[in-house]
Amino acid sequence: MRYEGTVYRPPSEAGSLIIQLTIGCARNTCTFCNMYKDKKFRIRPLEEVVEDLDYSRIKVRRIFLADGDALIVKTEDLLYIIAKCKEIFPEVERISVYGAPKDILHKTPEELATLKAAGLDMVYMGLESGADEVLQAVKKGVTADEMIEAGKKVRAAGMILSMTVISGLGGKKLWREHALGSARVISAIKPEYVGFLTLMIEPGTEMYDQYNRGEIELLTPHEVLDETELFIRSVDAEGTMFRSNHASNYIPLGGTLNGERDKILGQIEISRRKSKFRPDVFRGI
Repeated sequence: MRYEGTVYRPPSEAGSLIIQLTIGCARNTCTFCNMYKDKKFRIRPLEEVVEDLDYSRIKVRRIFLADGDALIVKTEDLLYIIAKCKEIFPEVERISVYGAPKDILHKTPEELATLKAAGLDMVYMGLESGADEVLQAVKKGVTADEMIEAGKKVRAAGMILSMTVISGLGGKKLWREHALGSARVISAIKPEYVGFLTLMIEPGTEMYDQYNRGEIELLTPHEVLDETELFIRSVDAEGTMFRSNHASNYIPLGGTLNGERDKILGQIEISRRKSKFRPDVFRGI
């Protein structure tokens, strides 16, 4: 198996076969992200990808097509690779990718439906924030309404959609806008999954330099809970599974919206009273 640079995957793909269809991230402009900085973006030759699939022939249930935005690959080439995944691994149950919002928007509904029919089952999309002020500040490159459009396109194609929000991304200045905007976007899309990470300031990122210049004021653990509570109280996404159990999170939270809203709020309140949080080492600073 040939891997180039550091390979990233969603936590739920821990047991998956990871195949690099692309190298790096096509945009790589987000101020908070230090992923793929060691790579120059390119789409791998399809014959190399197929060679890696052949080389990896073991019994696998899931395949994740890395790196950052495999949906940028031409639809006909994606269909070819998905077909090869099915041919070489006939037992495979799920094929998934990261889907950058811009790449999703560049696909027609017919293309996405064709990819789903061929076997592309799940897309992971980073919302990060549903507030335009925050998205612009972190150079995400899309608006909240474009996020909604992209998410709805994935859902309409019948694919499973998992979205991520970064707690604290708006800092002290925009925490309310961040919480309420994110709740609006998730409510509009109603993805199968929404996961919260907590902002980590990583060396080598533009945000790290902004923090050291005093341009960003981070939320305290209690303020992150306040932000999360506002999101949970504001979101309307019946059936969406909510999780906040990543290593970056101060406390683990989980439940299904909207039915377990009170359960999640109870988890937040218990944690607020106990004031027991994971160490601040996770902030990365």
